[in-house]
Amino acid sequence: MNRTYSRHRGKVETLLEGTDIRINGDRPWDLQVKDSRFFKQVLTQGSLGLGESYMDGWWECQNLDEMMTRLLQAKLDRAVVARVLALDLAEATLFNLQSRTRAWIVAKKHYDIGNDLYRAMLDDKLVYSCGYWKDANTLDEAQTAKIDLVCRKLQLKPGMRVLDIGCGWGSAAAYVAEHYGCSVVGVTVSEEQYRYGTELCRDLPVEIRLQDYRDIRETFDRVYSIGMFEHVGYRNYRTYMEEVRRLLHTDGMFLLHTIGGNRSVKTTDPWINRYIFPNGMLPSVRQIGAAIDGLFVMEDWHNFGQDYDTTLMHWFRNFDAAWPTLKETYDERFYRMWTYYLLSCAASFRARKNQLWQVVLSVDGVPGGYHAPR
Repeated sequence: MNRTYSRHRGKVETLLEGTDIRINGDRPWDLQVKDSRFFKQVLTQGSLGLGESYMDGWWECQNLDEMMTRLLQAKLDRAVVARVLALDLAEATLFNLQSRTRAWIVAKKHYDIGNDLYRAMLDDKLVYSCGYWKDANTLDEAQTAKIDLVCRKLQLKPGMRVLDIGCGWGSAAAYVAEHYGCSVVGVTVSEEQYRYGTELCRDLPVEIRLQDYRDIRETFDRVYSIGMFEHVGYRNYRTYMEEVRRLLHTDGMFLLHTIGGNRSVKTTDPWINRYIFPNGMLPSVRQIGAAIDGLFVMEDWHNFGQDYDTTLMHWFRNFDAAWPTLKETYDERFYRMWTYYLLSCAASFRARKNQLWQVVLSVDGVPGGYHAPR
């Protein structure tokens, strides 16, 4: 037993060479092992085992986000997940995991778990996507700046009819109606978001619908989607863009706000898939390019992925501060799961593994050229 433990620990220590992470070291980013089963779990299950063993309390780290940043910079996420990813890849290749019927799974698993959690973690408007921190000092300011940036990029004018695909709790739709004089249709697959958004926008020219984007049958002057494309799936990227094109007037524009990856994939991290965002995946530049080929003029591509690191750290601090109240509803394993989710995702942007893109597309090109706000 001791010989097996030593062998497993030795292999993990070899993997960590070059990361400046030590087992049971004395620095904030060092990994503190509390249960020897951790070593075998990580070696056999990769990133899934790393996340699950943290949820089970088998290891700790004072600065988890910094430890994960070092792991990702060393590309250890790719070095140890191959056998687990192989199973997910086979399923993703054989089946459309984001079909009409399966598209609602992520709402039940993630977005409908409790508005109390999101009210504690997010800004006052319940915006669950990357803030824009260029001139912002607070989370509220960053989220307002992001929504206004979307509006300015789309050149919104009073009287326009606008579609919000994946409208969340309705705050962006409300902002567009209140500040730019537009009428808005927002669609979501989350029942909790639908109920909250309907109440939020009840006195505004905004209609919130519980509806899949593939079932919309109207046309609009402008369309935007903030933080929803990550749930579309590679099999549906082209269909999604064809649907958006069908929904737009000939002089229309579309803004896509999405997390993106540095390489093309057909699946996602196994731990994220199992515990946070089932059936999600991050698009690449090539995949988005292929999806819009021949359908749109690409007017602007803006990357501010570093702002997601800042946003996620604010979310974690809010969540952590609210835990004394939240723990009346959620158990300790949920706390560890959510902590791991927020801090490991912050690390992925800090390590530049993930990006945050806003892509502006027009149907036939903006007359005279497009001048992108920043």
